[in-house]
Amino acid sequence: MSLRLITFDLDDTLWDVAPVMHGAEASLRDWLAVQAPRLGPVPIEHLWAIRSRLLGGDPDLRHRLSELRRRILLHALIDAGYAQAESRELAERGFQVFLEARHRVELFPDVHQTLERLALRYPLAVITNGNADVRRLGLADYFQFALCAEELGIGKPDPLPFHTALQRAGVAASQAVHIGDHPGDDIAGARAAGMQAIWFNPQGKPWTGEPEPPVQISSLAELPLLLERW
Repeated sequence: MSLRLITFDLDDTLWDVAPVMHGAEASLRDWLAVQAPRLGPVPIEHLWAIRSRLLGGDPDLRHRLSELRRRILLHALIDAGYAQAESRELAERGFQVFLEARHRVELFPDVHQTLERLALRYPLAVITNGNADVRRLGLADYFQFALCAEELGIGKPDPLPFHTALQRAGVAASQAVHIGDHPGDDIAGARAAGMQAIWFNPQGKPWTGEPEPPVQISSLAELPLLLERW
């Protein structure tokens, strides 16, 4: 295979996303406690009910995480008795607090070294279902472009994000490989688009996806040598 494009997932591939999201949720709660005290400690069941109602009315919101969170905040604030205009302002300000905290990630130790080495030899790109921005993370210089579900209107495992990346790079599917942690979104999605896939599996989980297990790595530092052998 003549490799001409490497695409990367972000959450749980370049960093552990769980502590990031917990921290972002905590930052938002603390901010709302001061700026929107009428909201109070909203039960999580109420927020999930708002989420379900919004998704029921507009299923495409599941691919637009930022807009979905904005709308959940807006409806929760209105339910708490804030006026429409004030609710919109508070929802946007609160979302920005969340988004700033959402970008406080701790990269896996070998991310910079691996991306720097690969970027010298291959075009790199991002395909993500999340709303992390590589520009805010200081990673943009490694990647030629980044595609997110929010902008595309659909996310992995649909083949569209992968096909869009191939078109942007001007390469055939057989000349591209995707690296990600999710057996469905990343591995099955890339394979459905005709791409090769490498499973990032640092915890050594058993493969439970498609019958044929993918090539897998436990550390991103394994990638340069592995791809050179390909």
